[in-house]
Amino acid sequence: MNILVINAGSSSLKYQLLDPASQQVLAKGLCERIGIDGKFTYKAPGKNTIDAVDVAMPTHSEAIQAVLNALVDPQNGVIASMEEIDAVGHRVVHGGEKFAKSVKIDAAVMEAIEECNPLAPLHNPANIIGIQACQKLMPNTPMVAVFDTAFHQTMPPVAYTYALPYQYYQEDKVRRYGFHGTSHKYVTGRAAEILDKPLEELKLISCHLGNGSSITAVDGGKSVDTTMGFTPLAGVPMGTRSGDLDAGILEYLMNKHNLDIKQMLNILNKQSGVQGVSGVSSDFRDLDKAAQEGNAQAALAVDVFAYSVKKFIGAYAAAMGGVDAIIFTAGVGENDAAVRAASVAGLEYMGVKIDPEKNQVRGRETDISAPGATVQVLIIPTNEELMIALDTAALI
Repeated sequence: MNILVINAGSSSLKYQLLDPASQQVLAKGLCERIGIDGKFTYKAPGKNTIDAVDVAMPTHSEAIQAVLNALVDPQNGVIASMEEIDAVGHRVVHGGEKFAKSVKIDAAVMEAIEECNPLAPLHNPANIIGIQACQKLMPNTPMVAVFDTAFHQTMPPVAYTYALPYQYYQEDKVRRYGFHGTSHKYVTGRAAEILDKPLEELKLISCHLGNGSSITAVDGGKSVDTTMGFTPLAGVPMGTRSGDLDAGILEYLMNKHNLDIKQMLNILNKQSGVQGVSGVSSDFRDLDKAAQEGNAQAALAVDVFAYSVKKFIGAYAAAMGGVDAIIFTAGVGENDAAVRAASVAGLEYMGVKIDPEKNQVRGRETDISAPGATVQVLIIPTNEELMIALDTAALI
């Protein structure tokens, strides 16, 4: 069975064609810097590797077309036609309270996903583009939606309830939902294997740090709190998203600059975060380069980000009554040694200490804890695609 997994983020798109039964990956790759300049990577055993070549990707539509072209390329592809794909599993960011598990996509599901667009304006529209593009090319191929919000359905009311008049939850379902659930589920399960302890006995803090970032407290294998909220705008500062802020700022800026709510949300979602603070870029690689060249705002942006991550690590250790391991995953978490170091600096009193030499690693599963540390610090590359493929195969 061949499952194509499409995992669209806010500025990137991962894809894999794999057999979930054997876990064999036929082809995989990454579209990066969507909306900036576009980089395309394609890897398949026995085929020529395409490594971060320039491909114009003003939107996700061009990124997905590049993926499909590569898979069926007569010389370098791995399948003769799209008919060789048995199903497509799509990562969908927000399912609201409509979806607590993965589902086969039909017209009603598509309508429900579209209804959730206001809750994830950077993501759900991109997810829909991916679904529609695949449906057009493979109208008879089953499609499955796997929701980021499902893993967090175990959060208790004390964690997901906002201190607003309660009817807003009862009538409008305003609550914390959380995101990146597929990633948090995968890396915490993998952490239990690395630590050789039952997941049910562990208190873990999973730090999914990328252009979109979230941190999750996982107690006994269940999500008990997470930084993102009703939408993916909440929590730590991100590439272009503000993260948590005083809601009174909205009224102040809207009145002073004559902004409507749509303009204000555009600023919070697309012009803020480390891009907003730095004035340079939403990409941490660009920020590191600018900071090394003496750009104080770029350095401040990275510091603000790492400081926020550290605060949530401390908060979640308090919420769970301890922590056994801290996990770094996703683009920044897996690859940025400086951010990892800054995010745990000063937590030695909790038993957290990393080895500077072990920390000099990119994208490889590694225990970077220092000798004598009582809290393990792990780098675990996420594998959302495998989890999506397994869910997809189970439904077709």
